[in-house]
Amino acid sequence: MTFLAIDVGNTRLKWALYEQPSPRAELVAHGAEFLENIDRLSDGPWAKLPVPLHMLGCVVAGDAIKRRVQEQMDLWDFPPQWVVPSLQEAGLINGYDYPSRLGADRWVAMIGARQRMLVQGGPARPLVVVMVGTAVTVEAIDAEGRFLGGLILPGHGIMLRALESGTAGLHVPTGEVTPFPTNTSDALTSGGTYAIAGACERMVQHLRDHTHLEPMCIMTGGAGWKMAPSMSVQFELVDNLIFDGLLAIAASRFA
Repeated sequence: MTFLAIDVGNTRLKWALYEQPSPRAELVAHGAEFLENIDRLSDGPWAKLPVPLHMLGCVVAGDAIKRRVQEQMDLWDFPPQWVVPSLQEAGLINGYDYPSRLGADRWVAMIGARQRMLVQGGPARPLVVVMVGTAVTVEAIDAEGRFLGGLILPGHGIMLRALESGTAGLHVPTGEVTPFPTNTSDALTSGGTYAIAGACERMVQHLRDHTHLEPMCIMTGGAGWKMAPSMSVQFELVDNLIFDGLLAIAASRFA
């Protein structure tokens, strides 16, 4: 009953093999590859894996990358399945104007966050879900599981490159986050960090005002740890929220 979950981001492919398609499943094996190295998966880390019975993936890197990943799965005899956002799945209702145009990673992460909240017990609460990566997304979900909408803003790297390309002579190393920066490096790093933190705080306030309940905030993404010291709202930092979402979707599809 093994289940293979795949998360293909803009920089890396992460994979995890579980004993079954269930939110409480035990992890059997896992790994990650930069996108330029994914052609070695079938002869490398996937070569000795137990044959998965099911597979479900989330990809944002484009069709060319997806085809390369599917070629690596030719060693197994099953059709790959990729998440496409829909009107409703695994307890989440999609409030996007055009549901299928919502990023698959955003959809899967929200499903994972809500599943994570529900298994902790207690009453369902509104949720703010933050992914900090190449781009940053800040999503709002009400207590009934309706995705109300979300923000997209550039991540730290994009902000810095935009400033460097648009401002003559601005080429400085990454600095520290400080309340009152007194050099350009610290000013750039602090500005980007506080911009992301401010977007999270504003969404928490919007959701609090809309629902009249105190939201729970869950953060994930490769750069989430950078934000942790600068956040003024209480939050839970989760490493692999995409995998939590894929397990929740798989449980509803393959049960």
